[in-house]
Amino acid sequence: MKNTHTHVLSDGTIVEHTHDEKLHDEHHGHHHENTKAVINRMNRAIGHMESIKTMIEHDRDCTEVLIQIAAVRSAINNIGKIILEDHINHCIIDALETGDQKALDDLSEAINKFVK
Repeated sequence: MKNTHTHVLSDGTIVEHTHDEKLHDEHHGHHHENTKAVINRMNRAIGHMESIKTMIEHDRDCTEVLIQIAAVRSAINNIGKIILEDHINHCIIDALETGDQKALDDLSEAINKFVK
């Protein structure tokens, strides 16, 4: 039986792929080792974005706001890199073992969108 699931990349791109359910349950489990770290980083980035919003509401200097936006952009890119590494180390290895070409194609498309 096939098991289809999705990943949401840092830019909001949704990537969906299918695994053999038995292999998925035994090897994939879909709990990646970096999930907690990614969630913690996302929470910090969200908090940072709220701070930037407050800066704008209080008419803070534009250069300060731009510097903080650059910091958030960098943090989000780093989160995406962690998710990508995790995806390659878990999902894509499974896809290679099972011959899941769609997962490989989906990864290629996601990488193209991520690096834009």
